[in-house]
Amino acid sequence: MKLNIALLAGDGIGPEVIDQAVKVSDAIAQKFGHEITWKPALTGAAAIDAVGEPYPDATHEICKNADAVLFGAIGHPKYDNDPSAPVRPEQGLLKMRKALGLFANVRPTFTFPSLLDKSPLKRERIEGTDLVFLRELTGGIYFGEKGRKDNGDTAFDNCVYTRAEVQRLAKKGFELAMTRSKKLCCVDKANVMETSRLWRETVQAMEKDYPEVTVSYEFVDAVAMRLVQWPNSYDVLITENLFGDILTDEASVISGSMGLMPSASMGAEVSLFEPIHGSYPQATGLNIANPMATVLSAAMMFENFGLVEEGKAMRDAVNKALEAGVVTEDLADGGKAYGTKEVGDWLAANI
Repeated sequence: MKLNIALLAGDGIGPEVIDQAVKVSDAIAQKFGHEITWKPALTGAAAIDAVGEPYPDATHEICKNADAVLFGAIGHPKYDNDPSAPVRPEQGLLKMRKALGLFANVRPTFTFPSLLDKSPLKRERIEGTDLVFLRELTGGIYFGEKGRKDNGDTAFDNCVYTRAEVQRLAKKGFELAMTRSKKLCCVDKANVMETSRLWRETVQAMEKDYPEVTVSYEFVDAVAMRLVQWPNSYDVLITENLFGDILTDEASVISGSMGLMPSASMGAEVSLFEPIHGSYPQATGLNIANPMATVLSAAMMFENFGLVEEGKAMRDAVNKALEAGVVTEDLADGGKAYGTKEVGDWLAANI
């Protein structure tokens, strides 16, 4: 298969972890007889510094014409620490999601047998955890009208959803549940919020089309509590943008490190794959960032192309590295810590 992949390294540790994912992906391509053409493009703070825009038109052209996008991370302290900055890296991320129609963020959370005791939660609570969040990504409070009034003393952010936006995300959730344990949880705040009541009634109306799926409805605060009590009781969860942003970060640490969790943002034409960790600017250039989440994101990319064996080979390599202790400092636990590049080299060589 010939693949044309847009490569958005971004900021901070983004270029470092992306380099390793490219290295491992190229090893997979060589092993299985594929051809990958990588198309680098600017985004985030790097793009602002270069052209004054966090998601330039040139980058959008590369992304929309690609088979998929492999993305690193965005963010820089000089923008984080300046609330009055007129242009911010995160604006580029939101613009990209909207422009590419990336409406469904797929965030798996699973455990690694060799790392069960590194989780902040007890082994018996997390063993067997394998859940997936589908977060709506282009609507809700992040995209609603926002502003100030009363001379700047009052601020507002409007949360708006249409039934069609809920339906297309829920459809993904039902379809994913059918391939797994046929359990779906709709996360909302329907006892308080009108948008949540729209979510709940829309999903309820769709149940008849998926009679094999058992659907539950839970308030977001209850799910936040249960994620740290019984995460393995969940399978597929669907929710709106803000709730999903918070809950997926909570779920991400169950495995023992945010540096291990991949994600995908699915659109009608093109999909984007990225690690869930941020740009971690303090680690930039130190060769200590964990590249495994980015490698596993690339594995999700291959699987999205129907290349299941290739994705499995990447996952197997990561598991072997964890078992062998070939890990960066976030997982070394007092033992030998390997560098970002060394881990990438080991994974590629193993493949």
